[in-house]
Amino acid sequence: MAVKRDYYKTLGITKNATDEEIKRAYRKLAMQYHPDRNPGKENWANGKFKEVNEAYEVLSDSEKRAAYDHYGRVGDRFFDRGFEGFGFKGFGDIFEAFFGGATTATRQAPQRGADLYHTISLTFEEAVFGCEKELTVTRTEHCPECHGVGCQPGSQPSRCPNCNGTGQVRRVQQSLFGRFINTTTCRQCHGEGTIITEPCPHCHGTGKVKHQRNIMVKIPAGVDDGSQIRLTGEGEAGSRGGSPGDLYTSLNVLPHKFFTRDGDNIIYKLAVNPAQATLGTKIDIPTLDGKTKLKIPAGSQTGTVFRLKAQGVPHLHRHGQGDQLVILFVVTPDSLTKRQHQLFQELAESLSPANIPPPEKWKGIFHPPSNS
Repeated sequence: MAVKRDYYKTLGITKNATDEEIKRAYRKLAMQYHPDRNPGKENWANGKFKEVNEAYEVLSDSEKRAAYDHYGRVGDRFFDRGFEGFGFKGFGDIFEAFFGGATTATRQAPQRGADLYHTISLTFEEAVFGCEKELTVTRTEHCPECHGVGCQPGSQPSRCPNCNGTGQVRRVQQSLFGRFINTTTCRQCHGEGTIITEPCPHCHGTGKVKHQRNIMVKIPAGVDDGSQIRLTGEGEAGSRGGSPGDLYTSLNVLPHKFFTRDGDNIIYKLAVNPAQATLGTKIDIPTLDGKTKLKIPAGSQTGTVFRLKAQGVPHLHRHGQGDQLVILFVVTPDSLTKRQHQLFQELAESLSPANIPPPEKWKGIFHPPSNS
């Protein structure tokens, strides 16, 4: 039975945390525990990084989060609720506690390679339109000289003479309660059942070597900050014929100089002066596809939203895209020339309170988005 994990505690948040708080906590911890930022402690950092990613995977998905909160499980992942406090061990742990080692079948079974974790930084445009990134990865691979066997080419592992190839040593002990058989892992072959008498000079008998690889990662259009891409089989090499691990890439999207993102919509804040807002105008504004001309109607107010259909971020893994929302801000000038001051003075004198509409007719931040 799996040990219960408190995903909220893993991310350092409360159970009432919002989606934004979950994302913020994940980004902070992912950067903190990234193996590249923990030289000399890569194994520890890999474990912590994997825990953080697993917690974010569940809590960032509303359905998985609800299942975890209610049932203590998500899919085929179980989180022990019924045995809390009893110190229950799995049968493998109990066997090892009594007999001093795991079974030969367990130790000689194929073992999957470890997963690797890296972060890729993207510009705003690369995340929106998609791209390809080259990632340099240092990982363990099977030795090209001995093909992972560990022996010098032309030789083979020998049966361990201490355990006769079983990987275990059995000792019979007599006591007041009768005869006990104590089974321990063979110290000479470490449970493998074989020993290498002629080790490969290239890998020194380990069967594995460190190698640096350049891997192309295809980034789909529409990814967001904190997204994760898994490259199957690009992790560490497995043992005893086991499959290699996977490579997980976390995406860090850099901020844009004037666009912000809200889901698949992008937001652009447009500043105009009082004359432009009062009289109306046409202004060139940037979009993801280049400049376009936007018509500002006469009498527009701060907070008015103009929606540019299908000018936003492409939907991830499906057709269509979001919109661009242009939010209007009327900026009052803080310095005037003498002539400008005179004109504003004349304007102020010509405008009476009767020209100002009542509050219920005001337009602004509470005004529904325009379809312009």
